[in-house]
Amino acid sequence: MIDQGPLIPRNREMHPVPYYPDYKTSVARSPSLPLLSMESGPSEETGPTFGHDKIGALDNNLILNWTKGAAPAVGERILMHGRVLDENGRAVPETLIEIWQANAGGRYRHKKDGYLAPLDPNFGGCGRTLTDANGCYQFLTIRPGAYPWPNRGNDWRPMHIHISVYGHSFGQRLITQMYFEGDPLIERCPIAATIRNRSQLDRLVAPLDMAASRPLDFLAYKFDIVLRGRRQTMFENKLEGL
Repeated sequence: MIDQGPLIPRNREMHPVPYYPDYKTSVARSPSLPLLSMESGPSEETGPTFGHDKIGALDNNLILNWTKGAAPAVGERILMHGRVLDENGRAVPETLIEIWQANAGGRYRHKKDGYLAPLDPNFGGCGRTLTDANGCYQFLTIRPGAYPWPNRGNDWRPMHIHISVYGHSFGQRLITQMYFEGDPLIERCPIAATIRNRSQLDRLVAPLDMAASRPLDFLAYKFDIVLRGRRQTMFENKLEGL
């Protein structure tokens, strides 16, 4: 059933600027022509559906899932948790969340990652889970390390975890990332700086949550993901979300 009610205007100030010279690759990648709203088809509008039978017992435990429980990953153990909500604060249940990240030394398990930090043989760096009836999710993982990247003379990415959230189809997918409270590299990162409004950037920073931490085991970081719902702003050429 389609939600009824007034349209909620899109706030363009919440989005990163596409062209930011300090972020070197944005110069070539930013669009030079106006964006188009394309018609969707069945592959964007239907499926896939995800059920609990497709999620393994260790899928949300990145400390153990790469070795299937045989040996733990190396690094500071953390719990990443939160809720997925719509723009009106309602829980979004049964939503697939996938994450991927660097290891404790700041290196990804990827053939193109040539950083000098060693690979952890017990850490794959990716996991997935489904939100419960209250929109809650959690991952047990290793705090990722910062790493250098070839942008300017000496740029480093802050510690971060990449997040993918699926809706009811492949056309409903959000990709974002979570930073950690207190990381001084956030202020120096050209990618983070593309979000010009500091209050919006702060929404990507997960605060330390001592209440959910486990003594002598792990610290917790709380990261709620707030989605826009069906009631989006009207474009000149298409009624989005109807």
